[in-house]
Amino acid sequence: MRNAFAAVCATLWFAFVVSAQAVPKTLVLDGFLLEKHRIENTSGKSARSGDIAQLINAADKILRAGRTYSVTKKSQVPPSGSKNDYMSLGPYWWPDPSKPNGLPYIRRDGERNPEIKNIPDDTEYNDMLEDSEALALAYFFTRDEKYAKHATTVLRTWFLDPKTRMNPNLNFGQGIPGISTGRGIGMIETRNMFRAIDAAIILQSSQSWPASDHVALKNWFREFLKWSIESPLGKDEADEQNNHGTYYDVQVVAYSLFTDQIDVAKKQLELTKERIASQVGTDGSQPHELARTLSWGYVNMNGYGFVTLARLGESAGVDLWHYRTKDGRGVREVLEWIVPFAAGEKEWTYKQIKPRSYDLTVPLLEIGALKYKNSEYSTIAAKLRNSGDKIAFRTLGLY
Repeated sequence: MRNAFAAVCATLWFAFVVSAQAVPKTLVLDGFLLEKHRIENTSGKSARSGDIAQLINAADKILRAGRTYSVTKKSQVPPSGSKNDYMSLGPYWWPDPSKPNGLPYIRRDGERNPEIKNIPDDTEYNDMLEDSEALALAYFFTRDEKYAKHATTVLRTWFLDPKTRMNPNLNFGQGIPGISTGRGIGMIETRNMFRAIDAAIILQSSQSWPASDHVALKNWFREFLKWSIESPLGKDEADEQNNHGTYYDVQVVAYSLFTDQIDVAKKQLELTKERIASQVGTDGSQPHELARTLSWGYVNMNGYGFVTLARLGESAGVDLWHYRTKDGRGVREVLEWIVPFAAGEKEWTYKQIKPRSYDLTVPLLEIGALKYKNSEYSTIAAKLRNSGDKIAFRTLGLY
C-alpha cells in the first residue's frame, strides 16, 4: 500500500511540476513529453539522458561551425530572376542517352541523379532544419541562451532577412530539364518544414527570439500556405494520391495551425480521411507505395506522414489515431501491417533496389507504442535501433 501511495504521490507531483512550467505548444513534437524528459534529466533519472547528451554534443558542433543557410548561395538563377526563389531538380530524372543533348530527361524511379547536388537549395534547406531544431532543443534542455542565439540566426537567415530569405513559394521545385522548370510534386521537399515551426515555438521563451520575429515568421508561413492552396502547382500536388498527397496535407495542416487558421486545418484533416480510404488497403497495406522500386522506404515514409497528421490532428481536435473507415482502414492498421516485416516474421518480397533502412520504422513503432499502449512495438523498435541505423535525437519529443 505504501508503494502504491508513493507512486500516486509521485505522479501527482510530476503533473503539478509540469503544469507549472511553460510547456511549449509545439505542433508535432509533444511539449509535455519534452518537459517530462527535461525534468527527469535534471533530476538524473532520465531514460533518455544518452539522447540528450548526444543532442548537446551535436548542438555544440553546430555552434563551432557557425553556419547559416540560404537559397541565395546557389550559382544558378531561377527563371524568375531571383535567387531568393527555391530551386531544385527532380531526383529520379536522367539525361536521355539516345539524345545528343540528353533532352528531355527520362525517369529512372528510385535512382537519384547526382546532378541534383549542383543546385544546393535542398541541402541548405535540410541543414537549416537540422540545425535550427537541434539548437532549439539544446536550448530547451539547458536553458543556455547561446544555443537560442544561433538558432534564431539560422531561422532569420532562411525565412526573414530580405537578402537571404526563401521566397514563400516552390515555383521551381523539382524541375525536369527539357520538360518543366518546376512541378507541384516539388512540395515533397518541404514536407518536414514543421520542424522549423516547432523550433521557433520552443524558442519563444528565449530573449533571442522576440515576439516581432515570431509574428514575421507566421506571416511567412501564411503566404506559403496561400501559395500551397491557391497556386496551380499547389493544386496539382493536392490531387496526388500517394505520399505526395499525404505530405501536402501535413504541410497545409501544420501551416494552418501555426497561423491560427484552425478551420483550414480541420477541413484538410477531413480530406486526409479520404486519403486513408484511397491509399490504404483493407489489410493496412499501401498499394501506391508498394509499387515503387524503393517500396520499403516509401511505405514507412507515407506511414510516417499519416502518423504526423494524427499528431497534428490533436491540436485541431480531430482524432486520426482511432479513425477507421467503414471497411476498417486507418492509421493503426498501417502500423499493424508493417510490424511483422519489421519484426522479421515476414519476408519483404516487394521491389526494393536499395538496402532497407529503419530510420523511420523505429519512430513509427515507438510512437505507436505510446499512442496505442502496445509494448510489442517498443520491443521490435529496440531491436531495430541496435541494428546500426542512426536514430535522430529529435525523437525526444515524439516518445
